[in-house]
Amino acid sequence: MNLPLGPSPDQPVFVISVAAELAGLHAQTLRSYDRLGLVSPGRSAGGGRRYSARDIALLREVQRLSQEEGVNLAGIKRIIELEQLVDELRTRLDELAQEVLAARAATEQATATVHASYRRDLVPVERNQALVVWRPKPRK
Repeated sequence: MNLPLGPSPDQPVFVISVAAELAGLHAQTLRSYDRLGLVSPGRSAGGGRRYSARDIALLREVQRLSQEEGVNLAGIKRIIELEQLVDELRTRLDELAQEVLAARAATEQATATVHASYRRDLVPVERNQALVVWRPKPRK
């Protein structure tokens, strides 16, 4: 029997009361965090807030930073923004690393193709040799 997969971490499924209980906060606190832009839950067709598992984790992190680290809400918002930027930059770095690997492989393939096309009857000449042509001075 195949069981259906659970929702993705980003799928908004929890109503505010459930999200508040899971995060260990009051529902009014969640509304306040939404207004401040700390956590932006999805919305249902009727406009109600719907929180994802990732939102719940973020709410817990906001609570931890506030209670254990003593960071104010403006500082928490900045920390969240910077962490999101770091995640985006890491993703972009991984993409660029893959592009570099692909370009390197393409270059090696092109080099091998060029080397395979060399004529075998030619003799390589060292470039540090010089050819001097002597021409006598014309007589007057």
